Amino acid sequence: MTSTKSPIGGHVPVAGGLATGGLKYAAEIGAETVQVFVSNPRGWALPEGKPAEDEKMRAQDLPVYVHTPYLVNVGSPTQETLEKSLASIRHSLQRGRAIGAKGVVVHTGSAVSQPYEAAMAQVHDHVLPLLDEIPDDGPDLLLEPMAGQANMLCAKVEQLGPFFEQLEHHPKLGVCFDTCHAFAAGHDLATPGGMTETINSLIATVGENRLKLIHANDSKDLCASGRDRHENIGAGHIGEKAFAELFQHPAVAGIPFIIETPGRAPEPHGKDIETLKRLRDSA
Repeated sequence: MTSTKSPIGGHVPVAGGLATGGLKYAAEIGAETVQVFVSNPRGWALPEGKPAEDEKMRAQDLPVYVHTPYLVNVGSPTQETLEKSLASIRHSLQRGRAIGAKGVVVHTGSAVSQPYEAAMAQVHDHVLPLLDEIPDDGPDLLLEPMAGQANMLCAKVEQLGPFFEQLEHHPKLGVCFDTCHAFAAGHDLATPGGMTETINSLIATVGENRLKLIHANDSKDLCASGRDRHENIGAGHIGEKAFAELFQHPAVAGIPFIIETPGRAPEPHGKDIETLKRLRDSA
């Protein structure tokens, strides 16, 4: 059994206010930690926060994480997309600090039509300065590997190695491990020992204490499908046993779990959180 319990929560909608709406939903689903968007997840707008809502978020006890918009791609060969991506990450980091977030999650992105080496050079030249801008009390930037579609810069956990090299193992750099992404990329988490092997590989690649967050999602599709389609916990091809195995890994002790599972009402999300709490408490 792990010595420190991992808080379990979910990505919460913020209609009605970042804290007013988000924390209300968190309470309804029994969340012990939350993830939010601080801007339109499918747009480039960079809205200012509302001081009263920010203060409420800072004052509450749940660990908070921010997810950058889906459009962000630091590997894009298109200058406009690259510039907007960097502005969006900077905005999320600044807003994350304002609400007391512990981390800002960013997808590792795609080279699209340019060579891998060129895209990774962009990562060094443009993301490293962003990391240097983060104050000591600011959130970490958490790299989230992708599901393995064409030209992705990072899908398998071993592919995080070049990212950490390009970003000079910056002290504000961390990892968000998404179970559905890893499964889609070819890590067979459903096979006994598969989850343990994958986490071992992740730690061997990036070092200890770099795993900062886990996106706990089951998968609608088979291993190595390259398809990022989340399923509710235990209802997909990963299965409850793999999540139970994940809780038993010593490197996961105390690491927050965030669900991003299907459902537009509290009931399915509350059930997923309840399932993960049961697996955690029996680990």
